[in-house]
Amino acid sequence: MHEGAMRVASSAVVAAARRSKWAAMAASTWIQCSSGGSYCFAVYSPMLKSSQGYDQSTLDSVAFFKDIGANIGVLSGLLISSRAGHGRTWLVHLAGAAQCFVGYLLMWLSVTGCVPRPPPALMCLYMLLAAHAQTFFNTANVVTAVENFPDSRGTVIGIMKGFLGLSGAILIQIYQTMFDGNPSSFILMLALLPTFLTLLLMPYVKVHHRNGGSEKKFLDAFSLIAVTVAGYLMLVIIGECILRIGSVAHILIFAALMMMLISPAAVVIKAQMIEAKALGESSCHERTRLMEDNLEGAPEERTYDPVAADRTCAQHDPTASNKLACGSGHEPSNGDPILLQRGENFSITQAMSTCDFWLLFSAMACGMGSGLATVNNISQIGGSLGYTSLETSTLVSLWSIWNFLGRFGSGYISDYFLRRKGWARPLFIALTLAVMSVGHAVISTGFPGSLYMGSVLVGICYGSQWSLMPSITSELFGLQHFGTIFNTIAIASPFGSYILSVRVVGYIYDMESSTSSSDIHDCIGRHCFMLSFLIMASVSLFGTVVALILFGRTRRFYEQVIYAKLQSHVQ
Repeated sequence: MHEGAMRVASSAVVAAARRSKWAAMAASTWIQCSSGGSYCFAVYSPMLKSSQGYDQSTLDSVAFFKDIGANIGVLSGLLISSRAGHGRTWLVHLAGAAQCFVGYLLMWLSVTGCVPRPPPALMCLYMLLAAHAQTFFNTANVVTAVENFPDSRGTVIGIMKGFLGLSGAILIQIYQTMFDGNPSSFILMLALLPTFLTLLLMPYVKVHHRNGGSEKKFLDAFSLIAVTVAGYLMLVIIGECILRIGSVAHILIFAALMMMLISPAAVVIKAQMIEAKALGESSCHERTRLMEDNLEGAPEERTYDPVAADRTCAQHDPTASNKLACGSGHEPSNGDPILLQRGENFSITQAMSTCDFWLLFSAMACGMGSGLATVNNISQIGGSLGYTSLETSTLVSLWSIWNFLGRFGSGYISDYFLRRKGWARPLFIALTLAVMSVGHAVISTGFPGSLYMGSVLVGICYGSQWSLMPSITSELFGLQHFGTIFNTIAIASPFGSYILSVRVVGYIYDMESSTSSSDIHDCIGRHCFMLSFLIMASVSLFGTVVALILFGRTRRFYEQVIYAKLQSHVQ
């Protein structure tokens, strides 16, 4: 009898090891680590420009379609919210893997000359398809993480977005170790690695609604791993600038990086052992209670009714009086009806009919758009200021680190101040946009080291937008259509990037380079980008004002609903 019980317990532990929210968390982070190929555009954009004979405006147009693909994830949101995709995140991952493989493969064939040179419009389509895969990976992973850890959504979104931000530096390390600086091989790697890794891990990314008592402890462990990987990559990147690293050293560095990236598996095993033990104790207590009920001849069988449980909890929920079901057709007897409706499950059309949606969209257009314009042109900025190709690659890699720090840090810090002080998250968007404005102004000066200093500020603040925006979206508009709504707001990123990168940066750069006597579409000097970045500094400052308006509108909601709900859970 005891042996049979042990076998059952062992089977339960094995099943938990394969299917748990911690396994889903680890699998999602590994997929995120490989899916940020769009952040590496600056690595292969010079080869794309030279092999296809593009001028800067044409290259910026290709980059714009990259931004469209990487940021307009409405289709992935609709798929995961649909009846076919609900509960089937593997379907979203599969769609992303197919697009990634086809898009980058066709681009590689074009760059290497295996197929005739495509017209720019067709290359834009290849880039759009390849980058669009990122939205499918990201949507499946972020939505699953938020549903698995609803009370720590800022932290888990920060972790997911943080690893996505680190993926650029991780992919570049793989590229430098295995392909010795061949950009065409890098494009082929982008076609193969994310595709096959996603196909391998997607069965593990599922929603598990059971809550555990040690969530914060293990989420902090995931956070520590992310910070450790970021710090290690930063040291490696800086070391590569100062020292000449041989192939053997590159292999050792890469091996250490892989060990760090595998370490979430240890967190998964530890978390599942504790949860399995707690589940076993709970089952034992439940069996004992049932036996006692049977011995006492309990007249009624007691069953768990989740709807009734929700009603009971609502009676004791201090925020219940502040809530109104969206689309119910009822108006509250008193109070502000708009305030009371925030936080319910809005559909995409209902969300788009609110001022909050468009204020958030406008702030993101200013912040994400100017950030994308910076990273898309960072190679050309470095070239105009006399940076070497190694220094430019270093800037791209370091951008991934700053991007990570913004994504992870803003999620963690905003969660902390929301739990402790009740501070509304839109305040942090306003702060980061103000700092981003300073970063753009620093880059515009063209002084020695200004690109490094400015890219740090812009990169951190740009990454922050990608963590804060989904968190705010889930809190204002609910979780039921979360994937669709936050991907719709993300359209602000390519929208802002097109205006600032193509119509501002590309146009001014080509205008300045046309004054050169050479036939090459290059511009040398600080004047090439000075006016562009002064304009982007002004745009970011305008976004700060918009975010402050959103903060003013939602401050009471965060204090009365979100903060009160978090405090009730703590108690």
